[in-house]
Amino acid sequence: MDAISRWAQLAGRVALGAIFVVSGLGKLAGWHGTVAYAASKGVPEILVAIATALELLGGIGVVLGYRARWAALAIVIFLVPVTAIFHNFWAAPASEQQTQIVNFLKNLSIAGGALIVFARGAGAFSIDAIRMRRGAGTLPSAAAR
Repeated sequence: MDAISRWAQLAGRVALGAIFVVSGLGKLAGWHGTVAYAASKGVPEILVAIATALELLGGIGVVLGYRARWAALAIVIFLVPVTAIFHNFWAAPASEQQTQIVNFLKNLSIAGGALIVFARGAGAFSIDAIRMRRGAGTLPSAAAR
């Protein structure tokens, strides 16, 4: 892989994961408001907690490139119900439809990026790559240091 591709993959991973880390931290910081808004959509607090964990763990994993395929899958699993429940433009009032269409398509695009990470892996500049190189013997293991 050439240098441009390696750096682009790192930048893309950080951009993809950052929105989930920031959003997850925001949910934790305003937990009661988050739970109240979710409840207005019929989502119980336990599901909000699970969704927040998926969002944070998935985002951090993608940013760091740590178990990035699983982290990207967690993001997709998070996005499917969230997008259907919170951005259901087909059921939104006419005054909100355009906003919900944009948010629905934004989430669809993000899911596409996560699926690419799931399919291709984290790339050269990642914890996964370091772990793989150590396993292949090209970097000294912790025991050999």
